[in-house]
Amino acid sequence: MGFDYDVIVAGCGPCGAMAAKAAAKAGCKVAAFDKRKELGAPVRCGEGIGLHWLDELDVKISAKAVSAEINGSVLVSPDWKHKVTIRNKETKGFVVDRKVFDKDLAIDAGRAGADIFVHSEVFDVIKENGRVTGVKAYVDGKPQEFRAPVVIAADGGESTVARLAGINTTATLYDTDFGVEYEMVNVDCEDLIEVYFSVADAPRGYVWVFPKGKDVANVGVGIGGLHTPNAKYYLDRWIKAHPERFAKAKTVAIKGGIIPVGAPMTDAAVGEGIIVAGTAAHQVDPIHGGGICLAMEAGKIAGEVAAKNAKNGTCDRKHLLEYAEIYKKVREPKLLKRLKLRKVLEKLSDDDLNAVFAHLDDKDIDNLLKSNFPAVVGKMTRLLIDRPGLVKAISALA
Repeated sequence: MGFDYDVIVAGCGPCGAMAAKAAAKAGCKVAAFDKRKELGAPVRCGEGIGLHWLDELDVKISAKAVSAEINGSVLVSPDWKHKVTIRNKETKGFVVDRKVFDKDLAIDAGRAGADIFVHSEVFDVIKENGRVTGVKAYVDGKPQEFRAPVVIAADGGESTVARLAGINTTATLYDTDFGVEYEMVNVDCEDLIEVYFSVADAPRGYVWVFPKGKDVANVGVGIGGLHTPNAKYYLDRWIKAHPERFAKAKTVAIKGGIIPVGAPMTDAAVGEGIIVAGTAAHQVDPIHGGGICLAMEAGKIAGEVAAKNAKNGTCDRKHLLEYAEIYKKVREPKLLKRLKLRKVLEKLSDDDLNAVFAHLDDKDIDNLLKSNFPAVVGKMTRLLIDRPGLVKAISALA
């Protein structure tokens, strides 16, 4: 059978671009398809990226892609009486302009040798003898076929390519968050990401303020998929409740989408001739729903594994499962710990959260968010005595 490419990538966001770049750098002929006319749009997140991730993934960020430098985060209790400020290497980073940042990643993939097809939607996969051997895509408005021994589905949370290949990526409503965000001007900002916890204001989620400049910020909310009425309702209500900060604020852009926040897919993300990566495979932080850098990491792994097996002629599921094995070593355990914490937090009331903030210091909260649970649980004896209802929830972290 003749192949047009060694590796085909569906989707050219952070995950797809990293996959295409990795496969091209490994010496493969690569094509990446994206249905959007402009990469990076629409934006569906706060646009925050940790500096340590860029170092780990060997990604250079251009000055024009940086909207604001971030030097820490501040976490606020439901009653606003307690604010925890965390400044460390994990909280240093940037709020980026996704339209620039994503295009830069695609440019890097192109420089590595990958062909990039924008405004080119993959509408079907090609299968032969039960194995994915290519895709069908609209290019210049015309349906065309492109063949490769391995396809990487990196087309985001609503991935259609994976489902077309027979891989079920559907997330339950329970394990899905819905987010909406306004880019607003006339909002005073510091160099900190602000996170507001409150069951009343953001059930099974939180409100955030990500600075994009001196007086511009992404202001958003994420809520659990089972909660009503909708994320926009909660965000509008929260902004209206704080005129001291937002009375003069004006909305210049609206963003939003769904976020899978359950367990990441590993073995189930691999099929015959196909790998599913990034948000399409639920590889998202279960606590804050962030997925840019996690998607980049997964894409890099997928691209390297796909390239290796394309060159060896071993693109069956047995060999492509190397991707899942690597992911289970480098990332899955950390995400499962974060999922455990998410399931504890969602059982707490605002009174419980206020008590936790009052009882723990900044270092304790930092340890909690880093999933260093033993260091925190041991200090909560007094709190559990005062609030015995917390015992069952907190004990899950032990």
